[in-house]
Amino acid sequence: MLDVTDATFATEVLESDLPVLVEFTAPWCRPCKAIEPLLSEIGGELVGRLRLARLDVDVNVGVPARYGVLSLPTVMIFVAGEPVEVVHGAQPRRRYADAVARALAA
Repeated sequence: MLDVTDATFATEVLESDLPVLVEFTAPWCRPCKAIEPLLSEIGGELVGRLRLARLDVDVNVGVPARYGVLSLPTVMIFVAGEPVEVVHGAQPRRRYADAVARALAA
């Protein structure tokens, strides 16, 4: 999973040729840590079709504010620079997989 910052978000996420799943997280967030293996599994199944990124909201406040991230974890999937799917809170793997499938089909 690629760590992105406010400074690298545009280049790594918005300008990406592939859809990008971004996990908005923080080091103290236990639910965030719990879902990372699920997200990594999904990303591993879609190598070459989906990128995974993580943004620490404690250090980077600009991007979360721009996209209205108010709770953790928040997972957003960006396609062609636009957020097309959002999942709030820790959810079962199926919920993330379904969001990714819809984003890839769009």
